[in-house]
Amino acid sequence: MKPINVGLLGIGTVGGGTYSVLKRNAEEITRRAGRPIQVSIVADRNLERVRQLTGGTCRATDDAYAVVADPDVDIIVELIGGCELARALVLRAIDHGKHVVTANKALLAKHGNEIFAAAQKKGVMVAFEGAVAGGIPIIKALREGLTANRIEWIAGIINGTTNFILSEMRDKGLPFATVLKEAQRLGYAEADPAFDVDGVDAAHKLSIMSAIAFGNSMSFDQAYIEGISQLDAADIRYAEQLGYRIKLLGITKRTADGVELRVHPTLIPAKRLIANVEGAMNAVLVKGDAVGATLYYGKGAGAEPTASAVIADLVDVTRMHTADPEHRVPHLAFQPDAMVDLAILPMADVVTSYYLRLRVDDRPGVLADVTRILADDGISIVAMMQREPGEGEEQTDIIMLTHKTRERNIDAAIGGIEALSAVKGKIIRLRLEELL
Repeated sequence: MKPINVGLLGIGTVGGGTYSVLKRNAEEITRRAGRPIQVSIVADRNLERVRQLTGGTCRATDDAYAVVADPDVDIIVELIGGCELARALVLRAIDHGKHVVTANKALLAKHGNEIFAAAQKKGVMVAFEGAVAGGIPIIKALREGLTANRIEWIAGIINGTTNFILSEMRDKGLPFATVLKEAQRLGYAEADPAFDVDGVDAAHKLSIMSAIAFGNSMSFDQAYIEGISQLDAADIRYAEQLGYRIKLLGITKRTADGVELRVHPTLIPAKRLIANVEGAMNAVLVKGDAVGATLYYGKGAGAEPTASAVIADLVDVTRMHTADPEHRVPHLAFQPDAMVDLAILPMADVVTSYYLRLRVDDRPGVLADVTRILADDGISIVAMMQREPGEGEEQTDIIMLTHKTRERNIDAAIGGIEALSAVKGKIIRLRLEELL
């Protein structure tokens, strides 16, 4: 049977992994896809690298636009990263009637609505399993495996760099800056780590999962994003003493008022499986009304884990290559005319529990003043811990865990507590999720 010809845009880490795995597992992949899948042309600025990796077995060019217009190419695999050039190339490929596979989460989070609309109009597929959580097949699980369910919420550790840093901070009691340098030395963090440690990468991935889970449009620009760079090792230690772990979570929930879409450091009970995901690993917890909670775990990045997802998409597209577009799995799980525009809740309207750490004068009456302010704002305390002041110290830490409350209430209470003369500096506030 005639092979499916692939035009590969970018042969860096993931592109090289994709080429290698396709070649190594060619027989197995052909048996599954029903016909051979072969890379016929590669576009990359470094032509020498293309020749070294492919051994000259396919055409090489530094003109990506020539690849998307090539009449012999059936599927475009976009692995160049970035947004503007990638967007232009993907839209051009769609316009030429070509199916697209991409691992570019930023592209889809920012321009997915436009790209999927163009693909729907042209009758082609855009597949993107590699865009979220590397080798974990979470997109297929959400889009197909859980299709009988009304998804209630998703909570995911979806950035390996930040999970590695938080694991090291907890294990070794080291400050963020020290662990970040080690992560950079080991290659887990980029020279400019802002994309990861500020939570933006996780928010891109969360926006994609949220759209699939709830049939909503991509809403990355409305996500609440808070990273880990200000996280103190003391709070990781106190959380541990209270039976919790701190993870950078991407959380999206369906509520009566709209959809929550938020990324931030979160306390999770240590007995939860997801709380014990360590190092650079990823995990996504999905709660469906029929199936309950399901957990997906694995490598969230890397050449071959991501290549695994990219090639799974290639196999899917190959199988459905000649199928009637009306009978394919929709890009975002829901039929295009059944998509909705659900409101994204502002963070002030989110309801969750909280961890508070206060630095206070060690004298009578302080705790009574603090609890009175919390009570005035309708906030009750679940647990409290007070550190014994050291010899000669006149201040101490008080740590509190609250019941669920609306974020605007905790904001008001924090403002009132910080105004007390006995409270020193800013209150540390972290959110807490039981994930039941």
